[in-house]
Amino acid sequence: MSWDKNMMADKVIGLFTDHCSVNLGIGLPTLIAERIPSSKGIMIHSENGVLGVSGRPTKETVSPTLINAGKETIAVGDGASYFDSSLSFGMIRGGHIDFCVLGGMQADAKGNLANWMIPGHKVTGMGGAMDLVNGAKTVIIMMTHFSKNGDPKILDVCDLPLTGKEVVDIIVTDLGMFKPHDGKIEIIELAEGIDKTDLKMDTILK
Repeated sequence: MSWDKNMMADKVIGLFTDHCSVNLGIGLPTLIAERIPSSKGIMIHSENGVLGVSGRPTKETVSPTLINAGKETIAVGDGASYFDSSLSFGMIRGGHIDFCVLGGMQADAKGNLANWMIPGHKVTGMGGAMDLVNGAKTVIIMMTHFSKNGDPKILDVCDLPLTGKEVVDIIVTDLGMFKPHDGKIEIIELAEGIDKTDLKMDTILK
């Protein structure tokens, strides 16, 4: 039985330390903002210039000018702050973000990540991902285990254009949690009922 999106988000949240700073990429990682317990004291950073994102707004508090990097409306918590892009990326490049959680098209056994384009398809741009994978202290990839075509997304070597080389620390999919290590993939945890043969990763499992 695979993990659903909320279960994946909770597995990622379990990796966060209390009172840390976190940047969430677009797509699946945005679910995390709605599920972080307030008791953990986590500050969510958005590269468009917000520190202190706190889930989704209500109908009464929604503002069209208060958005995250994926252009989704957000709420903010007590102590939130706003700043320009230069300061925001200074935080990222200066190593002040403890965790970033990004979606992925592919990740591989060397810790490489491809998450920004498929050749021949419309490209929206790299965004802040290239800075985040090199600036954040811990890089977590949250993605489905297989593509829509049924191909595994954790590979020996990525064949899509890379976002970053040897940058991935942890991968969380709907089938389990994994760690690239020494050119192999180490299994940290598998979803209930999932066997190694279900992963389609026989050649790269540690």
